[in-house]
Amino acid sequence: MNVILIGIIVANILISYQGFNDYNFFRRFEFHVGSIRSGEQIRMLSSGFLHVDLMHLAFNMLTLWFFAPDVISHLGNFSFVLVYFGSLIFGSLLTMVFHKNDYSYRAVGASGAVTGVLYSAILLNPDKEVGLYFLIWLPGYVFGILYLLYSIYGMKAKNDNIGHTAHFGGAIGGYLITLIKDPSLFSDQTFVVILLLIPILILFGMAKLGKL
Repeated sequence: MNVILIGIIVANILISYQGFNDYNFFRRFEFHVGSIRSGEQIRMLSSGFLHVDLMHLAFNMLTLWFFAPDVISHLGNFSFVLVYFGSLIFGSLLTMVFHKNDYSYRAVGASGAVTGVLYSAILLNPDKEVGLYFLIWLPGYVFGILYLLYSIYGMKAKNDNIGHTAHFGGAIGGYLITLIKDPSLFSDQTFVVILLLIPILILFGMAKLGKL
């Protein structure tokens, strides 16, 4: 039981609980493009500790609990914290890039940070299986590619309330930070590194062509 991991989970629980019970608190610290562009950049960080409901919170924290130990055991505590908060910020920054003109856009959740940890874990342990609803089990790198492609679809379709952009930004953050911290992955996991890069290139190619 890692103290830093427990601390992050407890912080998410306490801040989310406050948001559940205090509407003004929730609104003050959620991700909101208009407020951020007015100078409230703290929302790019604070929104990552708020959740819509208990199910949203539980899903993110269970995912973090499941994959964080791989990152901690391979990279250490400091790098785990760097991956977590770096991915959170990457998710917020990418969301701002894609929604900068939508002043009413709102979002909350640790999904960007958690997805970054997930992708870091996949790079470090690509054969670890990920269960879809505990029915279908896939190698981590296969799940990673499918997840990123689904996120691109969600960003393009815009037919739900899921923050796909933050998920994708978090994945990019976890991917880049992990490779910087452990460059040996370029030679040890070359196939996986290239495979996970493909959806990222597709995303930015579509953005450049105005397809998103």
